[in-house]
Amino acid sequence: MPNTDESRRRRSIYLLPNAFTTANLFAGFYAVVQAMNGRFEMAAIAIFLAMVFDGMDGRVARLTNTQSAFGEQYDSLSDMTSFGIAPALVMYEWALQDLGRWGWLAAFIYVVGAALRLARFNTNIGIVDKRFFQGLPSPAAAALVAGFLWLVVDNKLLLADPTISWLAFIFTVYAGIAMVTNAPFYSGKSFALGRSVPFWVILVLVGVFVFVSSDPPVVLFGLFVVYGLSGWFIMAWRWRRARELTRKRQRHESATEDAESAVVQEPSFSATHTYQSPELGGQTDKHEVGKPRDPNQTL
Repeated sequence: MPNTDESRRRRSIYLLPNAFTTANLFAGFYAVVQAMNGRFEMAAIAIFLAMVFDGMDGRVARLTNTQSAFGEQYDSLSDMTSFGIAPALVMYEWALQDLGRWGWLAAFIYVVGAALRLARFNTNIGIVDKRFFQGLPSPAAAALVAGFLWLVVDNKLLLADPTISWLAFIFTVYAGIAMVTNAPFYSGKSFALGRSVPFWVILVLVGVFVFVSSDPPVVLFGLFVVYGLSGWFIMAWRWRRARELTRKRQRHESATEDAESAVVQEPSFSATHTYQSPELGGQTDKHEVGKPRDPNQTL
């Protein structure tokens, strides 16, 4: 009989985690509005804020034990808005529309990649390794394209307009395709916020905040470029390790087969008894032990 308390908890709607999810949704919508008004820097910042709120709602739900089926579905729909629709529209309004049909095709590839990524994530919960995401997570993909936009708008990357448009095309298409690959990207879910940590961890955290605040566009874009490429290095490392293990197993099996097929060849012999018969004048008679003597044999 199913647990009624657990079923009731799954059907419940909790305020605290869903408030962060609503903030995530609002930030994504706000990014689209700001892009329509031509304020692209604010749009990029809003996407980063949506990423922060998205990271907080799930952890708050786990820490307060307020997970619910409603919250899971609401979070997925909010992620599709903030990290699927909003980045594609912002990038199209900013640079992709100058490329004509190539621009809106790039934006559509990103939207489809985000939708497929979220659908696969929802169906693979409890199946894949929780330490790694299967494909680039949609918040990181959104931060990758928004970081490039923020970097250029903040005049940290001085390039001609056609070059910027094609670079935006490359980043948008790459982010869309990376979301539907099988490359493993570290999830960070194994890091528990509720456990105690050494003092140096707090110092490292303060150092990270100082490092990011020194130049947010450059630092955030650099960090997400590294993260956006890390999955391929992990995949290559796993592939190389799998090949080494396969070769070792094949060598072991080959050595075992050789050992089993190699039969020790011992020399065959028959035991004989030698004596001299005085009746034969000392003639040697060899009789094989265990073999009956021929009665007609003359001694």
